[in-house]
Amino acid sequence: LSQTRLNTPRLPLNITVFVKFVLYYDIININMFDFFTETNTTHKYHLIKEEKSWQEAQSYCREKHTDLISGMKQLQDEEVKKLLNSNYQPYIGLFRDTWRWSDGSSFSFRHWNPIFNNHNPNSGQCAMTKFDGEGRWTNVNCDDKKPFICYDDKLILIKEAMNWEDALTYCRGHHYNLVTITNVDDQKQIQEKVKEASTDYVWMGLRYACTLDLWFWVSDEMVSDENWAKGEPMDDCDMSGAMETGGEHQWKKKNDTEKFNFICSKN
Repeated sequence: LSQTRLNTPRLPLNITVFVKFVLYYDIININMFDFFTETNTTHKYHLIKEEKSWQEAQSYCREKHTDLISGMKQLQDEEVKKLLNSNYQPYIGLFRDTWRWSDGSSFSFRHWNPIFNNHNPNSGQCAMTKFDGEGRWTNVNCDDKKPFICYDDKLILIKEAMNWEDALTYCRGHHYNLVTITNVDDQKQIQEKVKEASTDYVWMGLRYACTLDLWFWVSDEMVSDENWAKGEPMDDCDMSGAMETGGEHQWKKKNDTEKFNFICSKN
């Protein structure tokens, strides 16, 4: 994701005011490679040198990756800084509807430059940041086509309430599968992601099979590392596993027909 989405995992493209995360670059530095890639444990970042408008860049990132780079956590990631140097003056993935990140991340933190001019709701304004110095943001014209940064996230929180089967169908149609937890590291990464959910629980790819009398992951992984809440699970039909979005983020059985946010995984 966050990388979380609002209502659906794709924000509308027909916005009149938007912000793009695209990079200025020195023509001298261009070589035969179309993009560079940096990775960390949960994200992969791609610097795409092909120049596009913000909407084109957003569509490209969402089709081939996850989204345009968004949110302060990503902007401050050391892997992103490796892609850039002090000569770059990149746009950031905000659009103004009011100001929001392209992927729906929280916009509670602002880092505007004192010269920021945003008194009038003018269209075509983008937020730009400099990676030299304090990296403060300012608004500039969005009409120019520029290179841009996409990111991949293997865990995508879908902030839309669905029953378990609809969530499974959605993940398999748009990404790969409902999320599987096989070790402590998986649990830690996912419980950080679910903190931004809008429901009390988040569906996982965990299902109870009545005929076999066992719990299984839809990815065919063994249910080895378990984090069930006290007294769970009760082996009942039509039940699937969900994680608490608060507290200790333990697992609980929930009826398949209940509607929660859910996490998709990318292969």
